[in-house]
Amino acid sequence: SYILPDNVPANEFLNLEGDKISTSRNWAVWLHEYLQAFPDKQDVLRYVLTANAPETKDNDFTWKDFQARNNNELVAIYGNFINRALVLTHKYFDGKVPALGALTDYDKQTLAEFKDVKTEVENLLNHFKFREAQKEAMNLARIGNKYLADTEPWKLAKTDMNRVETILNLSLQIAANLAIAFEPFLPFSSKKLRNLLNLQSFDWNELGRIDLLKAGSQLKTPELLFEKVEDDVIEAQIQKLLDTKKSNELTAWKPEAIKENVSFDEFMKMDIRVGTVLDCQKVPKADKLLQFRIDDGLEGRTILSGIAEYYHDPAALIGKQVLFIANFPPRKLRGIDSEGMILSTENPDGSLTVVQPAVPLSNGSKVV
Repeated sequence: SYILPDNVPANEFLNLEGDKISTSRNWAVWLHEYLQAFPDKQDVLRYVLTANAPETKDNDFTWKDFQARNNNELVAIYGNFINRALVLTHKYFDGKVPALGALTDYDKQTLAEFKDVKTEVENLLNHFKFREAQKEAMNLARIGNKYLADTEPWKLAKTDMNRVETILNLSLQIAANLAIAFEPFLPFSSKKLRNLLNLQSFDWNELGRIDLLKAGSQLKTPELLFEKVEDDVIEAQIQKLLDTKKSNELTAWKPEAIKENVSFDEFMKMDIRVGTVLDCQKVPKADKLLQFRIDDGLEGRTILSGIAEYYHDPAALIGKQVLFIANFPPRKLRGIDSEGMILSTENPDGSLTVVQPAVPLSNGSKVV
């Protein structure tokens, strides 16, 4: 009495920026946050996710790919074709669908390229090949884009308006077909396009026809179907993920294992002292080095420390007291003798912070 499934489609894994998606680690693109950052761009995410669907192997969602697919495909191909067809129709025919005249061989060739679009898209959808089905719909936009580029109606307008009528009629028919073909993938954009074309209704079974728009029908004022996504918007999303990864690392941080035991006598060989920073500046041509001048209660000393990337304003350390190992032999770095080592702690995020006494102490005081 049970109806058994005849097909169980399953995908592989979709990763995010090279890492497994994990809601517990907040390594995900949350829909409500996406809609706040990309208002009215629901279809862009739908398009990119379908284009990257891991139907046969694991795939990766990246924000750079998101930007490239939006700018290079939705904007430059699909959106560009629709905008040109609508703008030219308004320019030459006051926004009314022109009549279809005699077809050239190139017109017939173009029509032949998408006469089976309904059958092909349906077949792919029925076999759960959504990625290929969407690609087939985008191919229709490529056909339209190429048709306009090859026929150049803006040039013919000077000499043959009858030919321009036919070119723009066919271009608008292709646009109407796109409003149907993309309905399963980009429903919001398809609805917007149908409104621009003044299509009151549509039927999937009409996909592939070239009489969807009647001559003389009034089109709406052209609007961009898609907008470019700028670099700063993408960088913000990438930084957001980097911040999440850093937060996860901090949460998972555990102290390193204790090193091997050393004898008390070995420890006592180190002479750790307190000193006050008299001057601190970056070492020229050395990105990591800071040069300290320390009041050690004796003759003073110079110590170089590789913590420049954690102290962007070295002068802020002047007047602070630090702990340093006083009995290391001098070591020449960048031509400067370094007379000891400033003690620092390594934080969970990998940054270094100089160790400072909790209360003011006399310069030269020993740590015992």
